[in-house]
Amino acid sequence: MQKVLLLFILLASTTVGAQQLQMTLEDAILGRYTYLNPETPEGLSWKNDRFFTFIENDTLWGEDARNGERFTVISLNKLNSALGLDDNNTISHLAGYSWANDKWLLLQHNDRYFVFDPEEEKPEVEIKLPAEAENAVFNLPGKFVAFTVDDNLFVTFSNRKTIQITNDGGNGVVNGKTVHRSEFGITNGIFNSPEGNYIAFYRKDETMVTDYPLVDFMGRVAEHTPVKYPMAGMNSHHVTVGVYNINSGETVFLDTGGDPEHFLTNLAWSPDEKHVYLFELNRGQDQMQLNCYDVQSGKKKKTLFKETDKKYVEPQYPIRFSKVNENEFYYLSRKDGWFHVYKYNTNGKLLQQITKGEWEVTGILGLDEKEKYLFVEATKESPLERHLYRVETASGNMEKLSEEEGIHSGMLSPGGSFIIDAFNGPEIPSITGLISAKGKKIRTLHQASDPLKDFVLGENKLVSVPSANGKTELTGRLILPVGFDPSKKYPVIVYVYGGPHSQLVDKSWHNSARWWQYYMAAQGYIAFTMDNRGTNNRGRDFETAVHRQLGVLETKDQMKGIEYLKSLPFVDTERIGVHGWSYGGFMTLNLMLRHPEVFKVGVAGGPVVDWSMYEVMYGERYMDRPQENVTGYEETNMINHVANLDGKLMLIHGAQDDVVVMQHSMKFLRECIKQGKQVDFFVYPIHPHNVRGKDRLHLMEKVSRYFFENL
Repeated sequence: MQKVLLLFILLASTTVGAQQLQMTLEDAILGRYTYLNPETPEGLSWKNDRFFTFIENDTLWGEDARNGERFTVISLNKLNSALGLDDNNTISHLAGYSWANDKWLLLQHNDRYFVFDPEEEKPEVEIKLPAEAENAVFNLPGKFVAFTVDDNLFVTFSNRKTIQITNDGGNGVVNGKTVHRSEFGITNGIFNSPEGNYIAFYRKDETMVTDYPLVDFMGRVAEHTPVKYPMAGMNSHHVTVGVYNINSGETVFLDTGGDPEHFLTNLAWSPDEKHVYLFELNRGQDQMQLNCYDVQSGKKKKTLFKETDKKYVEPQYPIRFSKVNENEFYYLSRKDGWFHVYKYNTNGKLLQQITKGEWEVTGILGLDEKEKYLFVEATKESPLERHLYRVETASGNMEKLSEEEGIHSGMLSPGGSFIIDAFNGPEIPSITGLISAKGKKIRTLHQASDPLKDFVLGENKLVSVPSANGKTELTGRLILPVGFDPSKKYPVIVYVYGGPHSQLVDKSWHNSARWWQYYMAAQGYIAFTMDNRGTNNRGRDFETAVHRQLGVLETKDQMKGIEYLKSLPFVDTERIGVHGWSYGGFMTLNLMLRHPEVFKVGVAGGPVVDWSMYEVMYGERYMDRPQENVTGYEETNMINHVANLDGKLMLIHGAQDDVVVMQHSMKFLRECIKQGKQVDFFVYPIHPHNVRGKDRLHLMEKVSRYFFENL
């Protein structure tokens, strides 16, 4: 009996001890996306409308969506044996697979692409690329891979024949890569046609763009490594679209004409491969048109429609052709003020606006086989949540398919019969479930344990704050210190970003908090974050309110958050600090310099200081050209506010930053010196716009210490 009692006491003490873990900086920075990240199913993919596959214990498994019966697709050992890979070149993990069709797997390993038949356990297609190949895109019908080497475009076929498509790459000309600095939804530069008869590609001429000096300091002699960087108001690069004919070996360039500094984006092939559809946006970014081009001649056949806006138009998604009627397509646009799905025909006639309302469609999952229903992710319940919906295409009637509060993302089966629903909520790390197309729960596929269950964390809650104009409710996240005592007063660290295409607060796990904020809460600080006007998922008017005056309205909104904090009896109003990176670094400077009486300490990482030194595509969208908005550029230039600096301020910058170039910090520092203002500065050698990898621990230790020592 005594042994049992002793064992109980030991187990109880072990449990209590485990529940008293304090989050370390290593946990917060290195563990956030590794050992303190919830486990999720690996390699989930639909094989066809009935079966899906996943990876478990070095084996690719299949599962019947209807009854849950499992079967082995292929083991890693069998795969390596079937591919004939030697011991020095075996595939070590299956993570990179996809289904080329419902029978064949597509695998990429080192410099090889395989189309593999797991039932026959044999490769159907094998394509070997040069070791230096990049940006590779596989095409199954054509049995080829298009790719780039340096700045030229190549294609290699399954018969091992390789063709060099372009020869003019280099010296400022780039083929087959992303353009327009990856704005406007651009993620690649190679677009294979559906049946593999053509390859469309971007050609970028940067010869007219200024060479911006970067220096690699790590060699025996520092090396000049310039990049092309088109600053606002200066020359931008010129982009054209080429179409290579596989059969004839000829390339035709689309006759886009007009201003060579316009933007070409969201390329889509027609199902019959006769036409290419392209969104074209003027450099002023306030006029956009969808144009159709003839593939054989490159000539423009027609403009289907135009969109204009007094502030800006920002295309993000290519059109999506109907599989029921090849003369119709679906289009996701914000033209009525909110992202919604529209249906057009290829004459440019609007057939129907399918979704409507003051909420955003954040993603299209797909349609069923007859296109009776459209499946989407949307913010219909709240801008803080994402749910899955089935929309009747004829009527627009919507059915909510997901139930639990939080952020849902869906993977629709090819025929639209099932959805894999992955979600997380404020207190739910991750649950992956299977539901029917009507929203009926079929079963749970995976439920993650809580990797933070043994940590003592500060209370995390959402708060509502009115915007500066009083018309909109903003959402903030407040994390209280560990061991919080409401009779005490605590310092506050505001973590801020505040720029377009961002949302830092929602109803995902822990309300989307950073583990560093929990770490600082364990050190006795209140952590606060709020999304101001200009951020994402609340409609066009909410986002575009900051146009031509970046940082001004955002700061006013953030100060409403400060008013809220000051209303709390446990906040030490004399000890408020702020930290952010990139746009958040810019906002840190705005808050420190526009309200020096409030902020005692700030750490600005990679900060934009002067928008005239930022790049054309992003900068001119939100600020217009410097010569068009002289007052706006002057007001938003942080150098013009240096005289207000009063608190402790540190700037941090990556030595190789090619996004927010070092010039921003240098000019700010020079002005501080001229005005006799003391400021701290730290540089991270070899790092570009952010500090990644193990060096990030060093960065966040430096940031944390700055607050420990000064706030």
